[in-house]
Amino acid sequence: MLNQPTIEKLHTMKLHGMADAFRAQLETPDLSQLSFEERFALLVDQQWLWKENRALARRLISAKLKERAVIEDIDYQHPRGLDRKLMRTLSSGEWLRQKQNLVLIGPTGIGKSWLGCALAQKACRDGYSVLHKRMSELFRELSIAHADGSIGRVLLKLSRVDVLLLDDFAMAPLKDSERRDFLEICDDRYQRRSMILTSQMPVAHWHEQIGDPTIADSILDRLVHNAHRIELHGESMRKKQPRKPGEEDGQ
Repeated sequence: MLNQPTIEKLHTMKLHGMADAFRAQLETPDLSQLSFEERFALLVDQQWLWKENRALARRLISAKLKERAVIEDIDYQHPRGLDRKLMRTLSSGEWLRQKQNLVLIGPTGIGKSWLGCALAQKACRDGYSVLHKRMSELFRELSIAHADGSIGRVLLKLSRVDVLLLDDFAMAPLKDSERRDFLEICDDRYQRRSMILTSQMPVAHWHEQIGDPTIADSILDRLVHNAHRIELHGESMRKKQPRKPGEEDGQ
């Protein structure tokens, strides 16, 4: 039989999913009752699934999500004003297709970052590229990029990410270089890519945290006017129950 050489050739051509499916067919006698077209379709489907899973794994690694969150685990029981209908709409991904933004506002521990990561993870599953950073981390990297001359390359990379998830926006007043860099990021992404921002600071205070009135107007115009806004309130979800080491809660 030439089955083993066939499997080796499939692996050489990097058709690993098809090779695994072919081996499985050889080990499943019942499949011999299927037609050639049906068995071949199963091989192609398995190869397609293998490639999709590999691509998703790469997107999730590149996203660097800081929470292991999925939308299926969202907790709607905790009283925090989370609109189930809105979350269902966001889960459909239409806001991404429309190049809109998402703003999550609320006190510490209410689950803003977790929800942002859950929606970002769904975006990865839907084929979008994602990058997750804290604002302090972003500004630190931009400062280094200015110093070593790589700022253009860093800003270009940020502009090409489909979904940019930024945590803890407006926690502290922005420095001049920070607000100018952030304006450029917002300008590059406006109506081209989506952003998810989380903040403990109400949107009404963002203007004063950004600082320069003209730049603040420009940033907010690009961020807020086409954004879905989720304002959460209530007690910290971390108080809900003790978490065991390594245990993940849905939020």
